Amino acid sequence: MIEEYQRLDKRVQKWLFNQGWPDLREIQKRAIAPILSGDRDVLISASTAAGKTEAFFLPACSAIADEKNGFGILYISPLKALINDQYRRLESLCEMLDMQVTPWHGDSLQSQKKKARNNPLGILLITPESLESLLVREPGWVKQSFTSLKYIVIDEFHAFIGTARGQQLLSLLTRLEHITGRISNPIPRIALSATLGELEKVPLSLRPNKSLPCETITSSQHQSTIKVQVKGYLEPVDIMADETRTSAEQQICQEIFRLCRGDSHLVFANSRSRTESIAAQLSDLCEQQVVPNEFFPHHGSLAKELREDLESRLQKETLPTTAICTMTLELGIDIGKVSSVIQVTAPHSVSSLRQRLGRSGRRNSPSILRMLIAENELNDKSNIVDGLRLELVQSLAMIRLLIIENWFEPADTGQMHLSTFLHQILAVIAQWGSVRADQLYSLLCEQGSFKEISIQHFKQLLSHMGAVQLIQQLNSGELVLGVEGERLTNSYTFYAVFKTPEEFRVVAGSKTLGTLPVDSLILKDQHIIFGGRRWKVTDIDDEKKVIYVTSTKGGKPPKFNGSGTSIHDRVRQEMLSIYRNGDYCIEVGNQKIDFVDNLGRQLFQEGAYLFKEADLEKQPVYQSGKHSYIFSWMGDKVVNALTVLIIRSGFVCSNFAGVIEVQNSNVDDIKNCLIELANNDELPDETELAGTLSIQQRVVEKYDEYLPEDLLTEGYGRKAFNSRAAKQWILGNLV
Repeated sequence: MIEEYQRLDKRVQKWLFNQGWPDLREIQKRAIAPILSGDRDVLISASTAAGKTEAFFLPACSAIADEKNGFGILYISPLKALINDQYRRLESLCEMLDMQVTPWHGDSLQSQKKKARNNPLGILLITPESLESLLVREPGWVKQSFTSLKYIVIDEFHAFIGTARGQQLLSLLTRLEHITGRISNPIPRIALSATLGELEKVPLSLRPNKSLPCETITSSQHQSTIKVQVKGYLEPVDIMADETRTSAEQQICQEIFRLCRGDSHLVFANSRSRTESIAAQLSDLCEQQVVPNEFFPHHGSLAKELREDLESRLQKETLPTTAICTMTLELGIDIGKVSSVIQVTAPHSVSSLRQRLGRSGRRNSPSILRMLIAENELNDKSNIVDGLRLELVQSLAMIRLLIIENWFEPADTGQMHLSTFLHQILAVIAQWGSVRADQLYSLLCEQGSFKEISIQHFKQLLSHMGAVQLIQQLNSGELVLGVEGERLTNSYTFYAVFKTPEEFRVVAGSKTLGTLPVDSLILKDQHIIFGGRRWKVTDIDDEKKVIYVTSTKGGKPPKFNGSGTSIHDRVRQEMLSIYRNGDYCIEVGNQKIDFVDNLGRQLFQEGAYLFKEADLEKQPVYQSGKHSYIFSWMGDKVVNALTVLIIRSGFVCSNFAGVIEVQNSNVDDIKNCLIELANNDELPDETELAGTLSIQQRVVEKYDEYLPEDLLTEGYGRKAFNSRAAKQWILGNLV
């Protein structure tokens, strides 16, 4: 440690001594030289609690310790709560250095902001939205305050890559370098993350114009012990007819109560409604047992005070506390020591699973993950999707990819992000007052992050933005905001590029069944699952945001209808491998580790038996009654493409968890249809497939409604479909 330790500022060394650290960790030692050099970007990728934050801040604070002219470090976080957490963690170090640290977001104290405005120094902790607000509203102050900036650090970088918000962030960083005159002398960017897929491609996501080299630092020494258990549960066929039986969710709640009471845990339930339901049942169990309640919900719709009270209770570690949460507690907020993580239902992704697992096992204790997976009890009306136990097998596949392969989903970097691009055009014009079109293209596309936007796309978008009064062109040729552009940029909601999925009411006859967030493909005549029943979509009213349905038969609907997020090809291929081998166990040395309980093992064996019985390894199209089922074992982009291709050919079909159900069809009809399409050189591309949907279904991002229809369609097509891979699958599996 001595050599690296001595390169740090003496006051930082004293702080380390006061912390009682016997040594720096491997990544902390290796990060010191490249960060102090200040001539490159640095990517620090290591597991949760491996010391990534300190790996950056120890040398970076040493480098700016005596800087008295503007901010030295800009820390960017996806969450306000993470900013508040980092502020607490940095306080003692910055006190030792007599260094100012300022949290800056919508809930920050005005007194802290005023102090930083008057005397910008040290470290600024901020969200992308607050940085956008500063650039648009106070560009002069930004130029003055950030000219001497030495580092930009992005925490939880994986949460940004490939997203609209990530695209905005990269654009903001280019604009920051531009306003401070640093385009030719770039500010080093440091990215921190525990879950980055295809690590070699990440530097391009950190700085698309490649104006600085990037050094990647990973930890080879930080090995944590992982304990994993998967438990299976059965949802009774007709629980109303037999009052002696309990629902799977009730069984799961009783198990959570047994496992968690008296200690601190996190329970991830994926959806807000399930989070509330489980939290309420656990609270009821506490009341029945006459013990204090230890179980509390945590999700984005809760009031800020309720969320912060729960976070504070977890951090203090004085009371046993279990949070039933969505992804809100997935990122790196310090929530103290959590004994275990429980996942109810299959996780959204392997990356998400890794983040969640990393929330436990801190302070030299093992990481403990329990998955509680419910499957439908089978009868003669059961669907093949249930028979295969797909949710259980998807969970097993994700665990195997995480532990054996150390694999995470790579970012989808081929998207156009047109909604965000339009937003950035408005933001740059609002920032400068007026700008030439060539300057815009150079800043946002050539120097910036919008590499998928061609000059033709750009011209077409500008023309349309003029037509809808977002912008207008002066006689001098410069672009200024139009009436509608002024209205948008003056709104306090302008600075965020993301929005939550729109809720559509689901209506059967005159009865509203509930609301459904529309963030995945829904088509007329499609069959959907809602409230545990199968419904046929008879119409979609985009203006009123209503999905009209009628009840339909066709057997019991499958319980598992996917997670609402796009599943990667690699996950489904691992599922296929598990079915083929009839084995999910993990080999450690010469020993096979079985991490599934007896009922879960029985459920898996049922699914594996059906896979063999139906000969799904050799026959990817399977007949069951009047319907055919397509098993591509590919990701959702391919499944979506196959689904729409079949619908365009006149069939009625739906997909459940990657399985396509084609109504009233036989195997030969489906095979012949797909083979004929694949042999046709004019197989519809992604844009044509997207054109099958209504305009409103393509409007999913915040500013999509302002895009010209053909650009909207092209952008949505890239996001939802992969027709080339669909064609390859057809030719490779059906011919």
